[in-house]
Amino acid sequence: MPIAEDPEPRPSEGREPDGKDPSGPDGKDPFADLVLDEEFVQGASVKEQAGRTRMLAAQWKHTPPVDPGGRRSVNDGPPKKRFARRGRPVDAFGNPRPRRSLEWRTPLFVVLAVVLVLAALNIDGLRHWYSTRFGDGSGGTSTASAPAPTVAPETARPTGAPSAAAEQRPTVDHPWAGSPAEGWPTSIAVFTPRETPGAIGVFTAEQVAEQVELVKQYLAAANLDPAVVAGGRPTAALAMLDADEQNSAVKALAKPSAENDPTNWFSRFDPAEAIPVDGTVKLQGMLTVEGDGEKGVLVHADFTYVYALRPGPEAAERAASPKPKPTPRPSTPGGGGGNGGANGGGGTARPVGWTVPAADVAGDTWTARTVVRKVETFRFYDPKQYDVIPKKLNITTRSEIGNSACDVYDGYLHPQFDQFAAVSGPEPAPSGTASDPYDRSKDLSESGGECGTVTRS
Repeated sequence: MPIAEDPEPRPSEGREPDGKDPSGPDGKDPFADLVLDEEFVQGASVKEQAGRTRMLAAQWKHTPPVDPGGRRSVNDGPPKKRFARRGRPVDAFGNPRPRRSLEWRTPLFVVLAVVLVLAALNIDGLRHWYSTRFGDGSGGTSTASAPAPTVAPETARPTGAPSAAAEQRPTVDHPWAGSPAEGWPTSIAVFTPRETPGAIGVFTAEQVAEQVELVKQYLAAANLDPAVVAGGRPTAALAMLDADEQNSAVKALAKPSAENDPTNWFSRFDPAEAIPVDGTVKLQGMLTVEGDGEKGVLVHADFTYVYALRPGPEAAERAASPKPKPTPRPSTPGGGGGNGGANGGGGTARPVGWTVPAADVAGDTWTARTVVRKVETFRFYDPKQYDVIPKKLNITTRSEIGNSACDVYDGYLHPQFDQFAAVSGPEPAPSGTASDPYDRSKDLSESGGECGTVTRS
């Protein structure tokens, strides 16, 4: 039977019924000169399929194959990514390669061993690090105290000083630890006059309410504004002052002196020496309103401001520098408009830490607090009797400051940090008595210029 590769029927080679033989003298074998080389094989027009291929083709014609899953063919190409995850690698036969188990335990054990060795070499530093973050900051390991309860604004003068809190080292994480001010308000907006004022003198009730609001805005701009407290220029507060008052404040900022100290108007710290911890200021006090006897209005503001501070880049250097000789702070009793008693009668109190040197330890996270009490009177004159600019402030101020360097008049408050007290050198003996800067039951001291100590800060 002829096949596809035969160009013509194969000769019978002498086995035909008639006995003819094409290779004999009467015929020629057509395959005599045929050479089965590579060129002949590649040039074949029809190729025979393998037996298994023909069998599977016939079977799949009626019953298509089903993918069992779990195995891949090398012809399927790289695996597709799902949800941006990297596909598992496969071998040459499409089988997933086993994942390598990461030997993560060895590096972890090495790191833990290094940490333990370093901690053993500096056990005091480790104890300090732990105590300042999880303990009382004084080297112990007591648990952190519960948050202080919220204290409402004053509605009347208190009868005594706040109760003493548990002694704790204030740190950057807990700047109000151990302070009675921990639960105090942080905004002037929550304070209102203890009695709702009505019409006073020539001013209506609405005008008096506007005057009280203007006073609150000034107190915030002069004592609470984070930019001003951090040493910035009190532009907003200056804009609220009467022309004469504003000129005096501007001159004091330009050339501060004992007679013209800007801290009487504004609470500011030199950022090279002291930096506010978180921009928060605690305050307590009250507002009262009355007539001035000449158809005008007097708004009294008696507030204590507490500032939490951390050392600036030059704090240690300045603590070690020589201190100025004592110079009495001038006392100018308040009265009338303008600056009047801006220099006040209250002395600047020296902190106890300046006379009792602290241990010479690393205290980068230790903070300090400065307590400022200001008693200010804002007078709104009858515009028919006085030449005044509406909605501008005339102030009479007296103040006392706890934990600020005495006899330094450069326009800034200068707190003492306990971690630098050991290198600050001998201090001039304070001339005043010890006082509690949180005691708001008493009037401000009338002994102008005294430099005393505070029992807490």
